Amino acid sequence: MNREEFRLLRDLVYEYCGIFFQDEVKYLLERRLNARLREHTLKSFNEYYRYLRYSPSRSRELEEIVELLTTNETYFFREEYQLKAFSEEILPEIVKQNKGSKRLRIWSAGCSTGEEAYTIAILLRETPELYDWDVEIFANDISRKVIQRARKGVYGRSSFRSIGDAFHAKYFRPQGEQYVVTDELRSLVSFGQLNLLDDEMLQLIGKVDVIFCRNVLIYFDRPARLRVLSTFYDKLNQRGYLLLGHSESLMNVSTDFELVHLKNDLVYRKPSAAGEGRLDQ
Repeated sequence: MNREEFRLLRDLVYEYCGIFFQDEVKYLLERRLNARLREHTLKSFNEYYRYLRYSPSRSRELEEIVELLTTNETYFFREEYQLKAFSEEILPEIVKQNKGSKRLRIWSAGCSTGEEAYTIAILLRETPELYDWDVEIFANDISRKVIQRARKGVYGRSSFRSIGDAFHAKYFRPQGEQYVVTDELRSLVSFGQLNLLDDEMLQLIGKVDVIFCRNVLIYFDRPARLRVLSTFYDKLNQRGYLLLGHSESLMNVSTDFELVHLKNDLVYRKPSAAGEGRLDQ
């Protein structure tokens, strides 16, 4: 792969989903995409670029590229301190705010194979105040394959490295050497394939109270992050919360959200006062 081929392929992936690859990862792109050239019996990356640009199957092939270039490693109750902040501090506030409508909507953006969404479902089921509420979790990922796995709700032992025995026994049933999610949890979660830069598909998502978007923004460059954060701002109800990964920050990126110092974690919140967006340009 020469520099021009790298630039063309990198920009095409970026145009599709906002993931940006710096020059120093050229070797990674080349190594992982070699298999796709063999799959389509193409002789060069230039031919592969033309295939991606003009083939009727380009969308499906771009999905395959995203599968190859992103990491989907996750597990139940990941970043437990943040989940504690969610269940002990954020949820009680939302329950108080929404007690009139008794309606709660949560968005797991970049849900991977579903462990995060089902973890949230467990925490909601363990909140007695929500028993008679209208509750829904929408979980999305750009990868069709991981969404299919999430819908099946079948997991191996590695996914349970941080879950307590009581929750494991209560919300999962053995299936051979694996475990399957109970219908009680499935009923709370709706999974869908979604590109966070696809404005048309994003219209399907209504207002939400909390957005989990952990370890997703790290794949984007600044302009793509701004687009995604603008979407999050629009979708959140006033005083709604945005929960990012522990290594992610909005410092020098956005001033739309206020940083909230909770007892268990630092999180972001959409201010209660309506006004113009203040995303740094």
